[in-house]
Amino acid sequence: MSQSIQTFPSWGRKIVAIGRNFAYVQTPRIPCPCPNTETFNSEHAKELGNAVPTAPFFFLKPTSSYVSSTSVDARIEIPKGTNVHHEIELGVVIGRTGRDIAASEAMHFVEGYALAIDVTARDLQDAAKKSGKPWTTAKGFDTFTPVGEFLPKSLIANPDDLRLWLKINGETKQDGPTSDMIFKIPDLIAYVSAITTLERGDVILTGTPAGVGKLIPGDTVTCGLAKRGNNGGDIFNMSFR
Repeated sequence: MSQSIQTFPSWGRKIVAIGRNFAYVQTPRIPCPCPNTETFNSEHAKELGNAVPTAPFFFLKPTSSYVSSTSVDARIEIPKGTNVHHEIELGVVIGRTGRDIAASEAMHFVEGYALAIDVTARDLQDAAKKSGKPWTTAKGFDTFTPVGEFLPKSLIANPDDLRLWLKINGETKQDGPTSDMIFKIPDLIAYVSAITTLERGDVILTGTPAGVGKLIPGDTVTCGLAKRGNNGGDIFNMSFR
């Protein structure tokens, strides 16, 4: 008997995190591979002084970094002496195994979504970049992937028509539309599955809008997912300390 997809953080095998995937100007959809990327600008890349990607790129996070919003003590642990940043993201939950998935078929492999935060030890990441080392240390601490409840695909008719927001102690730090993704979800699934098999329970973190910033012990982190222009409230929100 297969595991319930609603409990994916407890048994899913991979967290695939996409980097530098939000534009700061409204742009048309780029198929992958993507020509003419000189007209695209990644706000997150810009604020970190990184080059704008000409194709998707990703890194892996350990599933031991998950901490659920439903935990009794939903807490982000900040290692002493580190400069830790928040990055709010839409997570795509894979519902069945696939390899070399065509972009035209990719949404058939999506079971649902989850709100997530890609927590990053920015000082460790910067040091890793300078020395040409992987980012695992900066991204992989326990509790560095806070994640919300599973949201079935039927609840979100159009994942390109959502708004991601994050507040620290009640002050808005990130607020951006998923329509500003440079590489859309089908293209991300196609790209990743051409390199590594995607399995049921895997999650793809699709990138973060501008506004990433520092977390310190004692901060209250509140974040949410809403349909753009929706005055009826959030589809989902969660809070961590």
